[in-house]
Formats: sequence, structure tokens, C-alpha cells
Amino acid sequence: MIVRPVALTDLPALLELARCAGPGFTSLPANEERLAHRVRWAQRTFAGQVERADADYLFVLEDDDRRVVGISALTGAVGLREPWYNYRVGVTVSSAPELGIQRQIPTLFLNNEMTGQSEICSLFLHPELRRGHNGRLLSLARLLFVAEFSRLFGEKLIAELRGQADEQGCSPFWDSLGRHFFKKDFSCADQLSGMGNKSFIAELMPRQPLYTCLLTKQAQAVIGKAHPDTEPALRILNAEGFVHKGYVDIFDAGPVIEAPVSTIRSVRDSRSLSLMIGTPDEQAPIWLIHNRRLENCRVTSARAHQHGESLLVDRVTAKRLQVQPGDTVRAVTLLKQGRHAVAA
Repeated sequence: MIVRPVALTDLPALLELARCAGPGFTSLPANEERLAHRVRWAQRTFAGQVERADADYLFVLEDDDRRVVGISALTGAVGLREPWYNYRVGVTVSSAPELGIQRQIPTLFLNNEMTGQSEICSLFLHPELRRGHNGRLLSLARLLFVAEFSRLFGEKLIAELRGQADEQGCSPFWDSLGRHFFKKDFSCADQLSGMGNKSFIAELMPRQPLYTCLLTKQAQAVIGKAHPDTEPALRILNAEGFVHKGYVDIFDAGPVIEAPVSTIRSVRDSRSLSLMIGTPDEQAPIWLIHNRRLENCRVTSARAHQHGESLLVDRVTAKRLQVQPGDTVRAVTLLKQGRHAVAA
């Protein structure tokens, strides 16, 4: 398996993945025209032809038969072209000492505090390939890319995770809050958001702090909770140092997790090593390895041995990365050393 930049020839495979993902995955619409536009824009991004505010690094996961089975992405910066909204969950304290009453009420504050930060997004792996380390490779390859090209990104990485919804795709948070101000159901609002219309939807929402006690019990219960299908991705990012600090999505209240780039494990612990060809034994750790290229980026995972400032890999791994002995690669162990990490 390798992770590489998307190409126009991937369009049929992306359409198939979009159909597999279903309507809830708004950043991968089953629409050939919109997908083609995103692919072309990603190609311009990898070629260095767009500003950070517009950068969309779109990656695909490709197997050894050159079949595209997954997708993930990085956004250069959010909120620099139009407002980027989240709710921050805080507390409002109300007190009436003469009555012996004091209340601490969870409160939602609409904010733009993530403006200028970079986002990891659009993660989807074909259900048949959700085994072994495939999901981890697809997710963490982006972080190794950031480690190599940190100048292209903000000081912090964020991820808006999908919130909880029922089997029909209805969000209890949206039904209790957003629907009253934007007279559409959740699927419509979510689709418009995926098309880049998030800001004008948010402008219809109340600007005043919102007391969560006024929402339904079902809505209160899902604030900051990730969808069950998203929990494996959440565990991977938690192990990398991402945490939830109280920010949630304005539509389904899914958690927004974040981490300073310099503290992310795959960034902090990765290093530049000279490539050696050999035969790593079966006890060798699995490494995440990046060929250090931008437009022709390739990332894979494989067993490897570190020898000083060199990394010993087999010929198949070198071929996947399109590198030769003596070339430098950026590498980090795929799993956090010293403890068992959950496989994706």
C-alpha cells in the first residue's frame, strides 16, 4: 500500500468510494463534476500554485494492484477566505445567594477561534480494507507530510470529527437547535456545508451564548461525542497527541480535536534517514516512510531497521517509494513505541 497525491485518472475510483461512503460524507460527493474540480485543485496545490488559504492536499491510498481504496486530505488554513465557525462549550455561572441557589450551566459560544489553523479531513477507507494497518497508514501519512513541509501549514492541526446521528442520518443536535434557525433538515445543511457554504448557514444561527439545558436530552447527550464509525480514527489521532478542548461542530456537535504541530508524535519523532536496501527480519518494527517529495509524494509502511542515520528496507518498499539507496527519506515508527496502539 502507498499513499500518494490524487490524479485525474483516479476519478472513477473516487466516484466509487463516494457511493460507498454514502450521503453523510459531504467532502467526497458522488458528483463527477465537483470531484473533478477538487482533484484539479489538489493538483494545483501540490504544484505550489495556490496560497495557503486555498490549499487542498488530497491523497489516495493505492494497493499494489494500483487500485485506489481510500482517501484523506489536508487543508492549508481554515477561515482565511470566509468565517470558520465552531461552538466552544463553556460554563455560565448563575447565583442567587439569598435563595441559596447557584447554577453552573454548560453554554455554547459561537466563535472563529480556529481561523488560520490547518485541518486534516476527508478520511475514508473502503470497508473491505479496514484491517491491519491500512487505516493508520492513510491517516498518519498526512502527518508525516506536515513534518516534511511544515512551512506550508499553521502552528496547529485540527480535525472536525463526525458527530452522532441515528440510522436515518438525522442529528439530534441539529434537530434541537439548527433546524429552528435554518429551515432545512440535517442532510441538506450538511450537504451545503460540504459544498463550502458553511459560513452563510452559521450566519443564520443565534450569536448569543446558548444554554444547553434548553436543548433536548438527546441533543445534550451527543455534544462532543464522535460517531461510532469515527471512533477508530479518533483513537489513532489521540495516540498522536490530538485532544478535545471543548470545541464542537455547529451542525452535529461532533468533537473538534486539535494539537500543536510540534507536539504531534509523527512530527516530533520523525527524522531524515539515508535509505539502505536489505532484508529486515520479521521482528523489525513497522515504520511510516515518506520519500520527502512534494508533488511526487509517496508514503508507505513497512518493516525496517534503523542503523545510526540510515534506514534498512527491502527492495519492494524502495520501489513503492520510488527511491534508490542513498536517497534520504523521512521516517517514524508507525506505532508509538513502548505501548500497544490500537490498529485501524
